[in-house]
Amino acid sequence: MPISQTSLDKLPIRHLTSDDLLACADLSEDRGWDREEYKWGLLLAAGTGYGIDDPDGKGLLTACVVTSYGPGLAAIGMVLVAERYARQGVGRRLMQHVLAEYDGTPLTLYATPNGQPLYAQLGFTEIGRSELLKGRFNFAEPAAEAPAGTSVRPATAEDLQAILSLDHEVFGADRTHLITRLPAFADVLRVAERDGGLTGFGALWPNMDTHVIGPLIARDPATAQHLVTALAEATDRPLRTDVEAGHTALLTWLEANEVGSVFTTSLMVRSAPDLPGDANRRFAPLTVAAG
Repeated sequence: MPISQTSLDKLPIRHLTSDDLLACADLSEDRGWDREEYKWGLLLAAGTGYGIDDPDGKGLLTACVVTSYGPGLAAIGMVLVAERYARQGVGRRLMQHVLAEYDGTPLTLYATPNGQPLYAQLGFTEIGRSELLKGRFNFAEPAAEAPAGTSVRPATAEDLQAILSLDHEVFGADRTHLITRLPAFADVLRVAERDGGLTGFGALWPNMDTHVIGPLIARDPATAQHLVTALAEATDRPLRTDVEAGHTALLTWLEANEVGSVFTTSLMVRSAPDLPGDANRRFAPLTVAAG
């Protein structure tokens, strides 16, 4: 017998842990998404998961993850509702719970076209667009000439403090709890430097049958292209990345190398006019689920 709306509204919302990883992946699969267990593992470790258990014992009926960067910013991602409970107000209830828990904290998320109307009703405002790109990088179009003296090389343990400093400056918030996980999480980590200082970095991490490029931070589009080239050289898998729509030079160059746009999401914020940091040097997030 279908559960009543009254009963549905009374189901408890709980924190998720790493023990819920497979249930989260099952929920992704239920909605036609990739299972992405590797990414779920990172998000549940570095962030706070929220979910409601299916009263029929069929895993989770809804879930999301919030990655906090202190009182100045938190990112909401992986908002999912099981197909059998869709359009019954479950997603709205979960989001309202999260908004209450983070009351006063600026929030950000990437919204699909289906989710954007709900987020707008909850007080989120669109500040930009992001393009999800996929494809097998073919090296047809070389990277633009970077500033003289720029070089790209594998990151070392000695680079970590400089990476953290650059990331904090560009991202505009402290995400040490994420960036310090990159050396173990990513298959490849590259840095760009000039005159002895870091001017960018990029990571390549596995996700299903692809390799994801993110985060990607660079002082200019040419340096970003050189980082992408170095990362692409390290894999024979198709690439996947999310690039802010304003970075037209990088988008055009990726398209020329057969990594093309397949989906557009809206970058939205709540309780803030914009994101902190330097958008001109922020080319791709680690994942849109964590900002």
